[in-house]
Amino acid sequence: MGADARMVDEAWEVWRAEVSFADRFVDAAPDLEVMGNEPGEGPVSLRWVLMHMVEEYARHNGHADLLREQIDGAVGL
Repeated sequence: MGADARMVDEAWEVWRAEVSFADRFVDAAPDLEVMGNEPGEGPVSLRWVLMHMVEEYARHNGHADLLREQIDGAVGL
């Protein structure tokens, strides 16, 4: 059974809207020291948020690479 195409399209649409919002937010910020509140972390700067997102994307891409290695056996590419 494959993925529900409508649900996949909707997920991509929501993701694109969030990326667009984030791009506009960053573009409008006067600098990377704009502060906000992160639940569980407390006050954080826009710089912290952006670095955290880079770390999270890298971590999840690494997980995906481990899964791919298990499927095709290719490592170190």
